[in-house]
Amino acid sequence: MTVTDLLSYDEALAAYDPVMGLEVHVELGTKTKMFCGCSTELGAEPNSQVCPTCLGMPGSLPVVNATAVASAVTIGLALNCEIAQWCRFARKNYFYPDMPKNFQTSQYDEPIAYNGYLDVQLEDGEIFRVHIERAHMEEDTGKSTHVGGATGRIHGATYSLLDYNRAGIPLIEIVTKPIEGAGERAPEVARAYVAELRELIRALGVSEARMEMGQMRCDVNLSLRPNGEQKFGTRSETKNVNSLRSVERAARFEIQRHAAVLSGGGTIVQETRHFHEEDGTTTSGRIKEEAEDYRYFPEPDLVPVAPDPAWVEELRAALPELPLVRRQRLREEWGISDHEMQSVLNAGALDLIVATINEGADAAAARKWWMGELARHANESGTELADLPITPVQVARVAALVAAGDLNDKLARQVIEGVLAGEGGPDQVVERRGLKVVSDDSALGAAVDQAIADNAAVADKIRGGNLAAAGALIGAVMKLTRGQADARRVRELVLEKLGVQG
Repeated sequence: MTVTDLLSYDEALAAYDPVMGLEVHVELGTKTKMFCGCSTELGAEPNSQVCPTCLGMPGSLPVVNATAVASAVTIGLALNCEIAQWCRFARKNYFYPDMPKNFQTSQYDEPIAYNGYLDVQLEDGEIFRVHIERAHMEEDTGKSTHVGGATGRIHGATYSLLDYNRAGIPLIEIVTKPIEGAGERAPEVARAYVAELRELIRALGVSEARMEMGQMRCDVNLSLRPNGEQKFGTRSETKNVNSLRSVERAARFEIQRHAAVLSGGGTIVQETRHFHEEDGTTTSGRIKEEAEDYRYFPEPDLVPVAPDPAWVEELRAALPELPLVRRQRLREEWGISDHEMQSVLNAGALDLIVATINEGADAAAARKWWMGELARHANESGTELADLPITPVQVARVAALVAAGDLNDKLARQVIEGVLAGEGGPDQVVERRGLKVVSDDSALGAAVDQAIADNAAVADKIRGGNLAAAGALIGAVMKLTRGQADARRVRELVLEKLGVQG
């Protein structure tokens, strides 16, 4: 099905109610794998970080990674989940080339955390509660690289390469309950949920959750039901979506695709689907297995996990301020609207602004420079704001120089340009470029005299009481001083020399 075959989004929502389920896999930032001591460091030579245990060799025995269990409990607590007093691992059996053991060690009917929720804030400030079914521990698979063919997938490939370095890396899978009631905002809710979850995971310090690196990926389950009905429709599952924008696009596309099929009298096939970033479409993968097809059974080589309630409470007490609470607190402290805070989030500037404030800048100045001049540079260069070659310490120094009157905004922008160009820190750029504000009366006086002489008609207007005309003389002085004059002091000198009270 192509984009032209889809029902329009408005038509789809006029007839059908979308129901979503989101499954998010998060790679934990442990030093070793889930059940063995192999390193999890990225970038190693293929198949160099493997051992008999993570390759499933006969006679090898797994041991649970204690840090991974602590991370799982921490995530569950932050998601307002109940923590199991006793749970165990199971073998999820299926054959796939990047599964060296031919089963995945996971949790089935006894997850470590269950029955929670996460509140997410939509762009207009509305809070939408997403209920969590479970968060369970498992291990990642290896990585397949399909060479040849046009799609990079196994179909049409000349041959495939397998790297088992990733096999066995600890994962937490977070599964929502059916998300109902979002209506036309369902794609926005999906994106907001994954974004909030990513911020939460980062705040907990259990993973970098970098979606572009596969450290966090989302499966988007979606079904439609006719408006007014309660029974869920047949779902599709779009696998391994790896950006916030793509999560939203995948949900929107599937709503339109399902609606077109159903409106045409067709039947939705329960299947996995692949998302295509280049055009925002999905294509069929394979018929979706049910749980019984995986032949789950308890993992015989691992003892059950029974978190000590006292230890769980210690982890609860150590939870940091959660992202939504933190944002609401900062928004109130900074005196900005929900819309302005959303702009800060969209720009990826929140932590940068906070760090700049922590270095001594006031909140307004920190927001001004990151959301203004620096955001412009990031957009023009196609760079993430955090990747610009300037630090919060340096931005705070620019703000301090402006606050002290040593720089005006125009000169500050030149200082920032110099820092971004690699000319050194703000003070070095000021020194090398000679950018300090001129506030010395003797130097300014000569420039003011020159401006008055060159603009006699304007001077007469000011003498006649038109104080607004002083702006033209101030501009002339700024031009004579290459923008380095203290505009406030220039205005005072203009009025003083013309004998006018300000």
